[in-house]
Formats: sequence, C-alpha cells, structure tokens
Amino acid sequence: MTNPETHSNYVSYLDYQGKHKGIWAWLMSTDHKRIGLMYLSGIILFFLAGMTLGFLMRTEMLTHGKTIMDAQTYNAIFTLHGVIMIFLVIIPGIPAAFGNFFLPIQIGAKDVSFPRLNLFSFWLYMIGGILALSSLFLKGGPIDTGWTFYVPYSLRTNSNVSIALLAAFILGFSSILTGLNFVTTIHRLRAPGMGFFKMPLFIWALYSTAWIQIIATPVIGITIVLVIIERLLSIGIFDPALGGDPILFQHLFWIYSHPAVYIMILPAMGVVSEIIPTFTKRDIFGYKAIAFSSLAIAFIGYFVWAHHMFSSGMSDLSRMIFSLFTFLVAIPSGVKVFNWVATMYKGSIEPKVPFLFVMMFIFLFSIGGLTGLVLGSLSTNIHVHGTYFVVAHFHYVMFGGTVMIMFAALHYWFPKMFGKMYDEKRAKIAIAFIFVGFNMLYFTMFILGYMGMPRRYWDFLPEFQLGQTIATIGSYIMITGFLILIHNLAKALFKGKKAEQNPWGGSTLEWTIPSPPPIENFEEIPVITHGPYYFPSAKEAK
Repeated sequence: MTNPETHSNYVSYLDYQGKHKGIWAWLMSTDHKRIGLMYLSGIILFFLAGMTLGFLMRTEMLTHGKTIMDAQTYNAIFTLHGVIMIFLVIIPGIPAAFGNFFLPIQIGAKDVSFPRLNLFSFWLYMIGGILALSSLFLKGGPIDTGWTFYVPYSLRTNSNVSIALLAAFILGFSSILTGLNFVTTIHRLRAPGMGFFKMPLFIWALYSTAWIQIIATPVIGITIVLVIIERLLSIGIFDPALGGDPILFQHLFWIYSHPAVYIMILPAMGVVSEIIPTFTKRDIFGYKAIAFSSLAIAFIGYFVWAHHMFSSGMSDLSRMIFSLFTFLVAIPSGVKVFNWVATMYKGSIEPKVPFLFVMMFIFLFSIGGLTGLVLGSLSTNIHVHGTYFVVAHFHYVMFGGTVMIMFAALHYWFPKMFGKMYDEKRAKIAIAFIFVGFNMLYFTMFILGYMGMPRRYWDFLPEFQLGQTIATIGSYIMITGFLILIHNLAKALFKGKKAEQNPWGGSTLEWTIPSPPPIENFEEIPVITHGPYYFPSAKEAK
C-alpha cells in the first residue's frame, strides 16, 4: 500500500479549475469528490428544511387544540416532512454523499466507472428535490396524504400529489443509476491485490445497498406511474370505487419501501465498521461475518414487506410467515452489533466525536431494533400498529440510526474532505444536547403509543398532555444540538486549523493521500498486500 505524503503535481480537487469557471466548475464537474460534496450540500439543506417542518409539527402538538396551525396545514407539513427526510435525506444521505466521495478512494481507483452518469444522477436528485418542494407553492396546495401516498387518499385529494409522485419517480432514477455505477466500479476498478475480502466494510455495505437500489427501486417507479395514470385517466387500478384494489398499492409500495429501509441503514452500518477499528486501533472482529451479514440483510429484506400490513386483512398464514421473516432479518443486524462490541473489547479506545456518535448509534439502534420485534410480533402489533409507538420505533431506527451515522461520517471524514479540523469540545456539547433531546422526544412517544395515542393526528385527548409537552421540549433540545453541530462545521470550513493527512490514525486507503485529496486521488494506483484494518503500531505497543 502506498503512503505518499505529497504528490509531485499535487492539486486539490477543491482548487482545480478546468474548462468551466466559478460555480459552473462545480455544477459541470464529473469528479466524484465534487459530486459527493454537492450531494452533501443538498442533503444538509434538505435536512434543515425537514427539521424546520418537524419543529413546526412538534410546536403544534405542544398544547391541546389549535396551537399554531389548523388540521389541513398539519397534514401537509407532516407529509412534506416525511417526503423530504426519507427521499431527500436518509435514502441518499450516506451512499450519494460519502459513497461517491470515498468509494473510489477506498478501492484505489481514480473515479467511478461512469463519471458523466454520476453527474446526471446528481442533477436528477436536485430536480426531484426542487419538484417536491415546489408542491408547497403550486396551485392545488401541498400534498396531504402522508409520505406513503396511500390510496385512495392520493387518488381523491385535490392537492399536488402528481407533482410529488413525479419528484419521487425522478429521485428513484437517480438512485438506480447510482447503484449501477457503484456495482460496476466495485467489480472493475479495485486496486491490484484488492480481492473482495480485502475491501473495507464500508464498500461491502455500499455494494449490498447498490443491489437493493437496482432491484427494488423499479418497483416503486412502476407503482408511482400507475397512481399518476389513475389520477389522470381514472382507469381503476387501485381505487375501490372503480373496481381497483387499494391493498395492491400497499403491497407494491412496501415491496420497495422495506428494502429501502436497508438502503438507509446498511451504509450507516458500513460507516460504523470503519470508525470502530480506527478509534480502537484493532482489526475488526469477524470481518467476513460482517460482510456476509450485509448481503444477508439485503436478501432477507425483500421478504418482510407485509409486516407493515398486519392489520390490512391478510390471512393468518401470511401473517405468520411475514412475522417469522421479520424476526430472521434481525439476526444479521445482531451479528453486526456483537462484532462491533467485540472489536472494542480491550481496544485502545479514543473517545473522539465520530466514536461518540457510534456509541449513540449502537444504543439508539438497539432500542429501535428491539421495539421492531414488538411490532413484528402479531399479538402486540395489532394493538400498537397505528400509534405513536410506530413513530418512535421508526425514528429510533432511521433517525437514531442513519442520520446519526451520517453526522458521524461527516465528522470522521471532514478533515480528509476539506483539510480542516473542527472544534471537538463544541461538537461533544452538541452530541449531549442531541442525545438528551432525542430520547426525551421519541422514548416519550413509545409511552404515548402504548397508552393509545394515534399517529398522524393533529390533536390529542387531554390525558396525553404531559407526554406531548415532554416530547416537544425534547425536540427543541435536540434541534439546538443539531444547530450547534452544523454551525461548528461551517465555522471550521473557514477558520478551522489545517488537518493532518491522517489525524485519526486510520488504516484504509483514504488516509494515505493528502488532505484534501488531489484531482485523481492517487499519483500511482496502490498495490494492496493486506486487509483494510491493519494497525502494526498498536500490535507493537502491546
């Protein structure tokens, strides 16, 4: 493995000027690092928009009766909050931003296989995002169906459902093209000596995710087109008034959307498998078990979609089969958690900011996973299915899982991406705010859901007042933490001290090149002679 301190013709990708100048040098760039950064910028902006909508929702739920908005406005806000957070932040968050930036570097390549297609994927993402937000302002008003677009609501409402569905369709194409690019790049552009079992586990996670993107996403694309056709032509595919079957829509939607859960969480798990070895200075425990568990999650994830539909009227045999698969898909996730904890055992742990995010992730994701088994069990699911319990579970897995690790990845790779260091102390204060606020908000929702508080309701009965107040205060604390965090990173971009080439002592290929990286990553393509998590200095110290 090469370890160049400098390149003879070193030009940072941040400073490079090609035939385009200014902002166009970025918007027309086919460099995978610039595309990754543009994705990251868009994702953070959409995250702030989604967080603002969440703030408004929680403020409305602060008091019984109307607080700041009416019921119709609330429906529109929680729908758009879901669409933004799922389709524009969580699904593309880690693969599109950090996958684009680091996948070629971690496998020793100069770029992805199809650089122009990569840029096209980004433009599709931005077009889809702008279309989704435009539904707020176009005639007909913002969508009010919930982010799942369930029929017959999405067929009969007069709001801008077709615009939002078109946005989701375009975003799906972006996802498919990114998946194709990643699979091809991993198969064809690995450095000499890098077999599949010498790849970093982040690459394994992206590989598993890419196959889900390629295979599952076309299903939601077809479903979206069918809803648009039915809205325009009243054919009667899903609308029961026209002889259609609304349950068919649910099946088609969740056949994609449950695998999409793993599009969201698998890359996050890959980031965790990068951060833990770096900050414990130990080779990952059970490398092959973690690698194969990523593939197992991707495979079994195709067979659990109907656990979202236990109360929809399916047969008892179907319920039992889907409940069984729901429990089975938890096994490879448990394998990962066990191996992460085993890696930390007797390690030389440095509790830096990325590692603290990982600790928070393991705690929150474990709660989300265990409560998922409550929902996967038929006897308990029927009682809590349409309640705040589901909202809490979903946010512990998706927000406590994917979003926390998205910020872990940003703090882990920030010095490499920008060549600057952020204020560790301020980031740790922000993490404390986020952890306390998150659990105040969402654990309270578990209790409210168990007590019978329905989800997606604009108002609540007086007996839920205390829980709603605690949850709303928790949301304010959590939002404060995220604002501190983002401000700290923004400040570091302009005033942060210069980062070293390898500030954390990492062992994968990105830490062997300058910070920020040069245009084509490597002066010479490295030759790989050992596994990705190799810490000879730590072994010598023992």
